[in-house]
Amino acid sequence: MQRRRFLEISAGLTAAVTLLPEKAWSAAAPIVVVGGGIVGASIAYHLVRRGARVTLCEKARPAAGTTRNSFAWINATYSKQPRQYFDLNVAGMAGWRRLDMEFGGTLKVQWGGCVEWYPAGTEAEALRKDVARAAQWGYDTHLVDGGEMGRLLPPVLPGEVAAASFCEQEGTVDPVHATQTIVERAKHMGALVIYPCEVTGIVRAGKLVAGVETTVGALEASAVVLAAGVDTQRVAAMADVLVPLKDSPGVLAHTAPTQPVLYRVALGPKAHMKQNPDGRVVTGSDFGGTPITDTSRETGERLLRNAVGYIADLAQAKLENVTLGWRVMPKDEYPILGFAQSCPNLYIAATHSGVTLAPVIGQFAAAEILDGARVDLLAPYRPARFA
Repeated sequence: MQRRRFLEISAGLTAAVTLLPEKAWSAAAPIVVVGGGIVGASIAYHLVRRGARVTLCEKARPAAGTTRNSFAWINATYSKQPRQYFDLNVAGMAGWRRLDMEFGGTLKVQWGGCVEWYPAGTEAEALRKDVARAAQWGYDTHLVDGGEMGRLLPPVLPGEVAAASFCEQEGTVDPVHATQTIVERAKHMGALVIYPCEVTGIVRAGKLVAGVETTVGALEASAVVLAAGVDTQRVAAMADVLVPLKDSPGVLAHTAPTQPVLYRVALGPKAHMKQNPDGRVVTGSDFGGTPITDTSRETGERLLRNAVGYIADLAQAKLENVTLGWRVMPKDEYPILGFAQSCPNLYIAATHSGVTLAPVIGQFAAAEILDGARVDLLAPYRPARFA
């Protein structure tokens, strides 16, 4: 017989779960988490925090793949639709505030909010409608005038502004630093972290996964979590599980450390910008998965010039590197989260907005794996929809 309870996310937020009568696996061997990006690190941490035996294996090194090349904007902003997906991202933001407290500020989350603006045109009209809808859903966002925008972004010269908004609760983080910090905490709590360690095969025992073959040998497993970013599709196929992803590249320019000029995320029509705690400014043109894959210095200088057009103080900033990130974009653009239908102890975690969602995915995955729970917020995102 099933019964329901509520899983706390953070103060004031809960998620309904269904407790199943029994789990599909035993705890005789460690839970193997494949992938040391922000999502895999969070799942490993939340599992070991609950007392599970955990082995985290990473193909290269923690945060080396998609996480390293992420803009790492923590948000539930206007593209997060429909309402159920918006709610999941709001839970992700709350999860970051919980983690920030658990880690005593060492994750260095920057809670400055986000300002977005457009000149007259269809994008400005769309922004006004988006703000009205998000506010109706209870999101802390509002339209701002020129005076408030100037106070929020004092170094920015935005050009023509027909519509601008401020989302006060949003933030950003250095994804590499945060991931490495979470991995180190998981290790300190008893997780075994192995890298470089590439998965080359999945060992089956009937319907169940019994372990993984890797470049450093076989790893026995009571359950396996696939959180390997864009490599999740390849690894899942070894177990005849479909995880359909599509290409979604994103190019970012990174400066060398420079003086503090930006204290919140700024999204202009020609440049999206933020500044990490170490002084490095990160800028790109959009998050829409454009086909641009050019990481030449010329591309980086062009992106940086776009940012300088808004922030003159960046004219002296030195371009340090240009990165190409392949977003973990499922075929239908929504997360793939949960146990594989054909393999009941193989847990899939593949999602865009991985930085925003990482803390809550870690918490929910731990509940689903260790308790046999089924979190209602994840119901629309099960791997079975692609079976």
